Amino acid sequence: MFETGATGRVGYFLGLIAVLVALWLGLSWDYSLKPVIASLGAVSIFLSAVLAFRFDILDREGSPYARLFQLMAYWVWLMVEIFKANWVVIKACLRSTLDINPALVKVKTGCESDLARTVFANSITLTPGTVSVEVEGNKILVHALYEEEAGPGAFDEMDRRAREASDGRRKP
Repeated sequence: MFETGATGRVGYFLGLIAVLVALWLGLSWDYSLKPVIASLGAVSIFLSAVLAFRFDILDREGSPYARLFQLMAYWVWLMVEIFKANWVVIKACLRSTLDINPALVKVKTGCESDLARTVFANSITLTPGTVSVEVEGNKILVHALYEEEAGPGAFDEMDRRAREASDGRRKP
């Protein structure tokens, strides 16, 4: 199912180096490439990539570069959902009465990989008014400001999209 041969690991290794270089350049914002700073960045990137290779954590799930476009499309969809959920929380904050109905609910997920479950749980937490409290197997304990908005099926669309973006599979 996952590519684990030498060719696959080398591809993931090179992909990891490319992503780390882009991340370092984006976060350091230092394009003058002074020798000391550039050499520290290069050593950090190389050491991180070598350690990931030696710890044998370079695989499809640990380096999801092939899913990059699907993950980016998912994040665009999630940003819209976050914006919509913000309005609900803002309205609750601006009302003269506090009419929230908090609840803890268990949400079942169809995500199969740890990456997909992590993306789904983090997406719930990023959405205002909900927080993922615990992940246990295929269930996530969620605290929500409104019980009626966290009922059965409330997170089905997010679960489906997180699974498709991270695992690349649709569930029947």
